[in-house]
Amino acid sequence: MDSPDLLLEIGVEELPASFVDAALHALPELARRRLTALRLAHGAIRALGTPRRLALQISSVAMHQPDLEQEVQGPPAAVAFDKDGTPTKAAEAFARKLGVPLEELRCVSTPKGDYVVATRREKGRPAVDMLGAELAALCGEIPFRKAMRWGTGEATFGRPVRWLVALLGEALIPFSFAGVKSDRVTYGHRFLAGGALTLASAADYEETLRAAHVIVDPAKRREVMIAALEKVAAEAGGSLIRDTFLLEENLSLVEEPHVVAGSFEEAFLALPEELILAVARGHQRYFGLRGPDGKLMPRYLAVVNTALAPENIIRGNDRVMRARLSDARFFFDEDRKLRLEERASKLEGVVFHNRLGSLGAKVRRVVALVRWLGPKLRLDGATCEDAIRGAELAKCDLVSLMVGEFPELQGTMGYAYALHQGERPSVAEVIRDHYAPRGAYDSIAPSSASALVALADRLDTLVGCFAIGLAPTGAADPYALRRACLGVLRTLLGHGWSVSLRELVVHAHDGLSGIKLDLDREDCSEKLLEFTRERLRGLLAEQFPVDVVEACLAVAADDPVDARRRCEALVALDPVVRAKVGEVFKRAANIARDAPDNEDPVDPAMLEADPHGTERALAAGYNKLARTLDNALASLDYAGAFGQIAAFASGLHEFFANVFVMTDDLRLRNNRLRLMRAIRDTCARVAHVQLLQGE
Repeated sequence: MDSPDLLLEIGVEELPASFVDAALHALPELARRRLTALRLAHGAIRALGTPRRLALQISSVAMHQPDLEQEVQGPPAAVAFDKDGTPTKAAEAFARKLGVPLEELRCVSTPKGDYVVATRREKGRPAVDMLGAELAALCGEIPFRKAMRWGTGEATFGRPVRWLVALLGEALIPFSFAGVKSDRVTYGHRFLAGGALTLASAADYEETLRAAHVIVDPAKRREVMIAALEKVAAEAGGSLIRDTFLLEENLSLVEEPHVVAGSFEEAFLALPEELILAVARGHQRYFGLRGPDGKLMPRYLAVVNTALAPENIIRGNDRVMRARLSDARFFFDEDRKLRLEERASKLEGVVFHNRLGSLGAKVRRVVALVRWLGPKLRLDGATCEDAIRGAELAKCDLVSLMVGEFPELQGTMGYAYALHQGERPSVAEVIRDHYAPRGAYDSIAPSSASALVALADRLDTLVGCFAIGLAPTGAADPYALRRACLGVLRTLLGHGWSVSLRELVVHAHDGLSGIKLDLDREDCSEKLLEFTRERLRGLLAEQFPVDVVEACLAVAADDPVDARRRCEALVALDPVVRAKVGEVFKRAANIARDAPDNEDPVDPAMLEADPHGTERALAAGYNKLARTLDNALASLDYAGAFGQIAAFASGLHEFFANVFVMTDDLRLRNNRLRLMRAIRDTCARVAHVQLLQGE
């Protein structure tokens, strides 16, 4: 077999689900890099794994390296040889490094001067002889959030390594890692298959383990698990409540998924649905069920790793679920004895940030922002009242027993408690929804009152953190400011609120009075607005061509809704037309850089008796365009503005074809340069169309 499969399996004690996911994500690139360094051709790379094993299966791996013949550049010729042409120690070291005789060194001319080169020739080696060391190194490179040592060895891994399998086709690849030697022996399911399994070939791996109750391919394991969940849900008389987190988590907790259905007393259904699902999800990793009427059923599904004694598993799960729900009911009942506003004083003792004060101080800043921002967004009085009352209560559930136990229910429990104490539903919705969007794919807060508080809350966090020097750096973003910024932008865009980001930032910064800050409001505004611009660029680029986004953001980055309107109007132009507009205006913008002063251009007829017709037409067309764009901008008619600019571009093209701008007549040249600058600056009020590139 010229190109057999390569198999590496690392058998371990049970890994946490997050460890499995991270390792499987990293393994293909680690393997690809190693094989490339070895000059070994290969086919597809598959990362396989369960809690007890991490594996790589790589198809069509070359059994032998190709021979290498490579020209290598060495030291400068003046350094490698003395004046008499005798090799120096530098030349000898270079030749020794490549394993070539001194007489094979030769000089070549390069743009940087004359250098010594030589041809390195290396005979290809068998893959089996080289792979051992590389696989051992690869094992040590697998990333884990926390690694551990065990025994007397120095190697670290996510959990202790118990066996290693390394095969190239039928050939064993010998190596050692963490005190374990590689072999061709693997192990099946801990409970459902006993004893060692000997692999004759790498190609037998997946089938051998499947027969031993291990589905090592996560994709296939997912299919089996989902099918089992749906089947048992139907048998229980309900439908599965899909949960991406639970699917991913359970996928990496089992080697062969089995599903059992448990139950709890119907009396617990008096608790909020979100609370019951949080209990099932957060601690037990259970799925909920809905009945045919759409209501939550007193049943749950658990993915387990064995089919043995399911009745014992169900009995134990039911007992745990009942205890957790009983705790939740106790917390729920106790929390409702105290009104939300009575908890507000406790927020003074919860630190938001040691420099930005307590949660109580943050709430007061957010309420003040809401009072100012509501009228600015032209929201009606009732909406503003709901938002203010919601902002006052929004964080009070953070000091409740329930949220202390289930942090993911913040907002949800505040909603339930607000309704219980008689608050208007619209106020309770503010408490629940002001955290939205919680992630990149989450919906924004639906009501205007909720969105207003969501906006003010994130704005206070962003401005406060930037003002004390906590802007994200590189990949580090411990305060989730990127997510907060995206939340602000998505909320503004989603509700169509046209507002100046700079004005928002300045007002929020003024609300930080009395706090020692690192940045004044101008510096803070500049840094935060640049940060916001980058996020806005990404959001708009999901809908519009990048050059369209760049052209519009150059003018309107301060108002996301206005920037989107411009993008919508500009993208409506035919791509060919956009490309032509971009080309001719780029030329005009480049020429305009040489304009001598700030004077306006004059009629060409004032400077020469018989100016070219296209020059007179361009000057007249510019005056008309300027008036048209004034009216279009005043009425936000961006489609009309871009239509006029596109029409004007043809006249500008004719001008360049017939008139030489950089004439020797200084008066004419300067006037033409001023005209180019005037055209550029006038059109730049709509967009920097010179950035358009078309498709």
